[in-house]
Formats: sequence, C-alpha cells, structure tokens
Amino acid sequence: MDLTNRTARFALALVTVTAWSMPIAAGQQRTSPVMVGGNDGLDACMSYGEVVGLDPAGDGFLSVRAGPGTHHGEVDRLSLGTGAFACDEATADDGTSWVGIVYGEECGVSSPIDGRHPYDGPCRSGWVHADYFVITAG
Repeated sequence: MDLTNRTARFALALVTVTAWSMPIAAGQQRTSPVMVGGNDGLDACMSYGEVVGLDPAGDGFLSVRAGPGTHHGEVDRLSLGTGAFACDEATADDGTSWVGIVYGEECGVSSPIDGRHPYDGPCRSGWVHADYFVITAG
C-alpha cells in the first residue's frame, strides 16, 4: 500500500472516530432503531396496526420519530388510518409508551427473520406515540 492510500485511509478513520465522539447538542439524542426478528419462527413483526385518535381540529398527522419520545427528531408524518407493522415497543423517559413501526409496501417483516436486529429497509421505520396507534391484527 502506498503512502497516499495509507494517508487517505487514516484520514477517513479519523473523521469517523471524530464524528462518533462529538457531543450531542442539548435536547437531541442519537436515533433508536426499530428492532425486528428473533421470535423463533414467528413473523419479524408480529402485529399490524393503524394511526387513530388524531384531533380533528389538530394538525392532521402523527409524528414518526427517530426514537421513543418527543425529544427525538421527527423523521416523517403519518395521516389518520395509515397502516404499519408494529415491531418494537419502548417507554420514554417521561413514562409515555411508544411503538416501533415499519411502514410501506413489501417491507419484508411478515416472515421470520433470524436474530433480533435493527430494521434496515427497504421500507421506512420509526417510533410513534402508542396513544395514537392501535393494533388491528396479530
């Protein structure tokens, strides 16, 4: 390996380490991936549900967040009646309940997946407040 190639690889490694070691700004947290699979031959996401209970006089959407809790950034917005696979659950620091969802077409979570791991596509995923998501199947 020549000196230029080694220097470039060192620079890339340094940037990667620096990015992971930088402090997170106040009020922000790293994302919490939705975990799927690992249920001994059962579907990777065992339930399906939909967005419910939105205030008719409100903003008309449910925020999908990068982690369980309102302190996590919004990654998408879902309208009333939107369906999604319920794959994970968590309780936020404030005691509220959150559902880790996967949504879209042909997401690959209605069949078994060996081992429990973060969902990595092809669909979208995130966390929604459990008060606005009801299980309809599973």
